[in-house]
Amino acid sequence: MDKKKVTFNDIAKYTNFSKTTISRYFNNPDSLTVKNQDIIAQALIDLDYQENKLAKVLANGKSEFVGIIVPNLYLHYYGEMLNQILNTYENFGYKFLIFVSKDGSETERKYIQELLAYKIEGMIILSHTISSKELASYHIPIVTIEREDQYVNSVNTDNYMGAVQATSLLFKNNCDILIHINSNVPKDIPSYGRIQGFKDTCSENNIRHELILKDLGHSHQEIHKRMLEIYEYLKQKYSNQKKGLFLSNDTHANHMLNIIFREYGTLPDEYRIIGFDDSPITEQAIIPISTIGQQINKIAYEAMELLVSQMNERKKRRPKPQIEIIHKSVTPILVRRETTD
Repeated sequence: MDKKKVTFNDIAKYTNFSKTTISRYFNNPDSLTVKNQDIIAQALIDLDYQENKLAKVLANGKSEFVGIIVPNLYLHYYGEMLNQILNTYENFGYKFLIFVSKDGSETERKYIQELLAYKIEGMIILSHTISSKELASYHIPIVTIEREDQYVNSVNTDNYMGAVQATSLLFKNNCDILIHINSNVPKDIPSYGRIQGFKDTCSENNIRHELILKDLGHSHQEIHKRMLEIYEYLKQKYSNQKKGLFLSNDTHANHMLNIIFREYGTLPDEYRIIGFDDSPITEQAIIPISTIGQQINKIAYEAMELLVSQMNERKKRRPKPQIEIIHKSVTPILVRRETTD
């Protein structure tokens, strides 16, 4: 038999409170004393109350949904970051609406309007197309990850430190030349620290090096083509020299490793490779790839924790405006695997 649906009236009779008080518990709990909140919370357990989520959204406009916008899913980093953010449901109880922007600013603005129409309570932004100043203008709690963040709260990797770790490891592998392969990253993007850290480490230690910055493609097919072109260039320019390759992310590192492996059937001593992310692809690669671990699970958790604190503040009767923008930095971890000594 179906259980009888418990109503606000039932809860009111059970607690000897008015229906108005019960409604305030659901829509504005801070307006009640802690004692009365505890009484009603226990009543919900005793009566086996099942909340009507849709009715609650209509009543108070709070959806318990967070919007996420990622730039793509062909880079393994974004897939793993998304996975780790979704895993925070058990800790924070928020559900997620997700859009992939594909680097289109107008499309992304439409996505944001769509998310706002669903009464989301906050957003996590990983895409790069809309400035942080514009994001702040939406007046909704926002946390960004690894993108320009002047006007919004953010959680990022210490990319500079990670680049120093990667470059130093390749140098210790006795490479004749170190090469960093990356996109043309603007200086206001946190990941530019990978470029700067590589250059500074090479200059300070008088290490031969080359920096290759170019469009590396927007699909696995395009990435493979660009990596093949770079491989052929390096093979000719640095023939019979030990090359230390620092790739900007694990997806690019895996493509480069596959190209080399197809030619030699192994990773010859002439090449050493390190990526950046520690996404699952590094362990699953045909030869496990050394990488700089961004602690993706920690970044995801801290991003949600920071966002939830903002959203909870807004639910108070007298929310305090945020005075200073918060930028959190997560320390990377060097992960040695078989593509380096």
